[in-house]
Amino acid sequence: MTTRIDWITRAETSADLPVVRDIVLAAFDTPLEADLVDALRTDSSWIEGLSIVAAGADGKVVAHALLTRCHIGDVPALCLAPVSVLPEYQRTGAGSAAIRAALEAAKGMGERFVTVLGHPEYYPRFGFGRASAHGIGLTIDVPDEAMMALALDAAHPLPAGTVRYAAPFGI
Repeated sequence: MTTRIDWITRAETSADLPVVRDIVLAAFDTPLEADLVDALRTDSSWIEGLSIVAAGADGKVVAHALLTRCHIGDVPALCLAPVSVLPEYQRTGAGSAAIRAALEAAKGMGERFVTVLGHPEYYPRFGFGRASAHGIGLTIDVPDEAMMALALDAAHPLPAGTVRYAAPFGI
């Protein structure tokens, strides 16, 4: 039996930076994703308020989700990456809480589109669907089912085009 945890989500603060780096380092096999987050913080793609953390009632930050500027063709969009959860808190809903909070924050800022390159079994629960079904692609080869996109506002359907990521992604 698992205990339900009501995660507290909020925008990252400067005090969270070392903790977020530790979470990203713990969640991935190499430091590449943690270095990516650091590089994105100094890039023009960074949007204040879209780096979201999830914490328990005790205030311990255990998860992080990041949205940064990308483009689908010439249309501004957001890229969800990386999403990180301390290994001992994976499968507790902390990552999902951070993602939902990030998407809500983006929608509240008037953002319309989000892309993600990730696990095709995980991201559809947030509304993501296969990007290629909307004419969205990449300049690199990835499994078709792993490249997904989401319209945050049903009144604005996803545009077609090639995703252009921020320079730190190296794509």
